[in-house]
Amino acid sequence: MRRSALVAAAVSLLLPLSALAAAAPATGAGTSGSSGPTGSTGSAGNPEAPAYRSPELSTTTRLSDRRSLVVGDRFYAMGAEDGTYPATGWHTRGEMGGFWTPPIKVLDGLWFKLGDSWLGAQKYTSGWGYQRMDLGTHDGVRVTRTDFAPDGIRAGLVGLRLDTKTATTLHLAVDAHSELMKVYPWGGTTPSQSDYNLPDTGSVSGNSLLFREDGTPPVPNAEAHHYAALVGSDLTPTGTSLGPDHRGPQDPANVCTTSGGDSAGNPCDDTAFGKGTGGQLRYTVDVPAGGRTVWFSVAGSDDGVDAAQAAQTAALQDPAALLQATVAHRRTVDEQSRVSLPGDPLLQQSVQWSKQNLAESVQEARGMQVRVSHEGKEYPPSAGTVAKARWIGAGFPDYPWLFATDGEYTGFAAVASGQFQAIEDHLRALRDVSLIANGDSGKVVHEVTSDGQVYYGANSDAGNTDETAKFPSIVALVWRWTGDNAFRDSMYDFAKQNLHYVYDHLDTDGDGWPEGSGNVERPGMGAEKLDVAVYTIRGLRDLADMAASKGDTATRDWASSKAADLEKRFEKTWWYGPQAQQYADSLDDPGNNQVFQRHWIGLTPVEAELHRPGQADGPVASLDHARTAVAQREKPCYTGQYGLYHTGTGATSDAKGNPGPTCDSTTSTAPSDREVFTLTTSIMAVAEAALGRMGDGQMARYADDNATVQLDPSVWELPGAMPEISPSPDFGANIDKLFTERSMALQAWGTYGVLWPVVHYELGVAPDLGNNRVQVVPQVPDGQHQVAGTDVRLGDGSVDVHASRTTDQVATSVKQTGTEALTIGALLPAGAHVASVTVDGSTAAYHVIQTARGSEVLADGGSDPGTTALVVRLK
Repeated sequence: MRRSALVAAAVSLLLPLSALAAAAPATGAGTSGSSGPTGSTGSAGNPEAPAYRSPELSTTTRLSDRRSLVVGDRFYAMGAEDGTYPATGWHTRGEMGGFWTPPIKVLDGLWFKLGDSWLGAQKYTSGWGYQRMDLGTHDGVRVTRTDFAPDGIRAGLVGLRLDTKTATTLHLAVDAHSELMKVYPWGGTTPSQSDYNLPDTGSVSGNSLLFREDGTPPVPNAEAHHYAALVGSDLTPTGTSLGPDHRGPQDPANVCTTSGGDSAGNPCDDTAFGKGTGGQLRYTVDVPAGGRTVWFSVAGSDDGVDAAQAAQTAALQDPAALLQATVAHRRTVDEQSRVSLPGDPLLQQSVQWSKQNLAESVQEARGMQVRVSHEGKEYPPSAGTVAKARWIGAGFPDYPWLFATDGEYTGFAAVASGQFQAIEDHLRALRDVSLIANGDSGKVVHEVTSDGQVYYGANSDAGNTDETAKFPSIVALVWRWTGDNAFRDSMYDFAKQNLHYVYDHLDTDGDGWPEGSGNVERPGMGAEKLDVAVYTIRGLRDLADMAASKGDTATRDWASSKAADLEKRFEKTWWYGPQAQQYADSLDDPGNNQVFQRHWIGLTPVEAELHRPGQADGPVASLDHARTAVAQREKPCYTGQYGLYHTGTGATSDAKGNPGPTCDSTTSTAPSDREVFTLTTSIMAVAEAALGRMGDGQMARYADDNATVQLDPSVWELPGAMPEISPSPDFGANIDKLFTERSMALQAWGTYGVLWPVVHYELGVAPDLGNNRVQVVPQVPDGQHQVAGTDVRLGDGSVDVHASRTTDQVATSVKQTGTEALTIGALLPAGAHVASVTVDGSTAAYHVIQTARGSEVLADGGSDPGTTALVVRLK
């Protein structure tokens, strides 16, 4: 019932193109103050016209409590959905929102005024690559604001649409408050932004406000700052003002301490880290009958005024065309891996928006000066430069930079949605920064800000072992989905170094189980972590696969032998039963004593898929233990309303001393943590799917949990955005917290639990293009009749998949554009047996194999482009 009611609500907000089409107002003549597309009239420059719009999600409630977000690869902006700009984020308290062109922030905010009234939103809409705010009707003129950040330009654009039936003249003012500030240092590092951030200056340059930060901070090894921001239009202002305020309706600003919040707990407009200044531009705007659009640009650079001016010129040359191109690109993203899930329309819609979440998370920086800060304790000279880096930003607003862990999970979502270039770029960036920071040790850095600062993961840091162990797996994943041997070859030496580093430096007791940090670091854990062990086994298998493809038999044999040894000993070493019916979270040395704490990583032996020669792909865990572990996690001591807890409850109380439901009598050395991360729920969704558990209460339940927090108007904060943490007992909900105390409004890793289970397991797409083959074995969930997907990208080609299920047959149809050897199949319903098999209408040879998903019927589909149809009649 919960899902059905939600589907109706969510689908009603997904506007088809037919619903967007509206009669365009007649094109009016040019008016004074208008120049080219910036002052365009009629429908040609109307951001609300169909050519400039996509499917949308809207909300009208609690707009001042919700964060807004638009992202391009060189620029992004975050405020509130009512059009204000509260102090936001916590890395540098209150300064993570506003307008950014990585690696610098340029503005705290931008506000508009008509006559004597500052404009505030009454409705907020998320589209693909843009946001729109309905600002009400003023003196007979309906006003909307459309914000977007075109890719490739260090500028954001804001279009004010002024619609009126009769010609009129308006007095428009624009306030802007600067904050030129580099992404690092942060508020609590050494040095901190209190020392590093310099005061801004403001002036008027031509038709624009110009803000600058010039000078060198009084910090050892600090680089000279030549930061600049321009705010303007190609309209000619009738007046300007400069001064320390100019925050629109937020004047006088509530400037809080660097800890955020004031003594009364009120929201902040700024914090003491801020050293910006302000300005205002005023205009007299003639609006013809039929309306017009006035475009404004916020442009910036960390390379001086000329570079900022070039960005502004590029942005204002034809804003409407840039918006149209942005939406067109996002529609291309939507066309890839398009699915039809009639039995679960909520999940189908989440696939659609999750693809957009990934696309809008891509970031780019130039001239990254790599320096190792040792967790923010020092600011050394640059060790080298990465000329250009692109990556999938982990989360906005506090984690929009380059991460290993996040990217390695997000990689599965990226290949499933056909976004190959983004994940290839991400892996190249990790390699390039790691080589500068760590030499050729093979260690992968953990966290890199957009200026090149490596916060954690240098050779001298403890680092996260799992990130280094996982890197070969993501390279292999991309290689299998793309068949890109050049990419494999460019990454191969580094991937070999990864696992040799693990065993040369991180297995001090020589037992094969590496020591070091994994995804969970809590008191009482042993040195050897479960997720590290699991991902090391997978990394070894994937390295061996790539080595075999290259004829590197020494590496193949070394990696295969180590993996086989660990697999043989895995269950005896790690299974913590029968008392808990789970895997131990860690091993304590000496003696490899099991430590059980109920963390979400207990599912990684089921979630991680192994590729082994001569065997069906499947989990690290034994099948019996895998099923037991997953079934146990479905119980309320591990699962809450919106997904899987970080740490389950048991005989102990939770972190706040509250008793929880008990699933076992085992005493844990850690308190429960009933926070629901979209990553933990993703792990559960993938684990369920890996075992063929696709129905209600299983994969469908957990994938729908992530879809719910992304798409349910009663739950979401930012419509259509996958958050970092879902509403949960020990966290609460972002919307109820101060803007300076929230988790991420958009976090890419949550898309893993939507895109991968649907494309890889439900549609059953399993390419191995590096070895010129692809297997497609769909599974139609119990209680459903069909699933389908089109344009699932495989290298330069694609497959379309349609699977159906009735009481007496299962059928699969695959249309491929490539020439890889196709194995086509279907998963038998539980208890069913094969009566006959046909391929393209003719009786065909087949075989049945037992996998973790169940009984799979496989047949040869040939290698010619075209459509192949398999029908399995049941008895």
